[in-house]
Amino acid sequence: MHVIIEWTYKAQKGAETVLRSEEMPAAQALLLAEDMERTGRVKSLHCVDRQDTNWSLKELKAYLKEIDTEPHNITVYFDGGFDRGTNQSGLGCVIYYEQNGKPYRLRQNSFSSELKSNNEAEYAALYLGLVELELLNVHHLPVCFTGDSQVVINQLSGEWPALEKNLSSWADKIDAKLEELSIQPEYKLISRKENSEADRLATQALNGIDITGLREMVKE
Repeated sequence: MHVIIEWTYKAQKGAETVLRSEEMPAAQALLLAEDMERTGRVKSLHCVDRQDTNWSLKELKAYLKEIDTEPHNITVYFDGGFDRGTNQSGLGCVIYYEQNGKPYRLRQNSFSSELKSNNEAEYAALYLGLVELELLNVHHLPVCFTGDSQVVINQLSGEWPALEKNLSSWADKIDAKLEELSIQPEYKLISRKENSEADRLATQALNGIDITGLREMVKE
């Protein structure tokens, strides 16, 4: 979860002003906010998440303690590829998350012969990521879904309408799963180069190479 710190600063001579920080990870905000309070110049302080929910430091500390043993700080990269010559698709997703103070990466791909377009494959790849999140028991958390498909990102974020029936069905299916898991989605559009991991997994699936892997990432 990312939050903004809002606080009222009181000068020695009594002047006051309300200040806001930039958005930052909740754990970083907690450290900074506690340090700010120790100065004795903070009259009131709270944090605001992306859903405009206010958090006291006590509430934020309890939340971070509660989720530490569960996957959190989650980003899902997804990509789908469609071969027009064979009407076959490859799906790929990469999930980065933290758990028990350690960073992890999960990779998964899947083959499909039931999709009809590249846009469908992109939707299906994002849904594959959702299925993996469910298997990780992710729920009631914000998740960033990151891909290079303008159609998927803009339709799911509400920027573009989903006029094609098959794509609208995928969007509804994804929204229903998000609601079931109480996941608050953020959608981020990136370049194909930035999405190379998920793209490679999708290509490997098209070539009949199954990939399933979970590893702890080494911090540099």
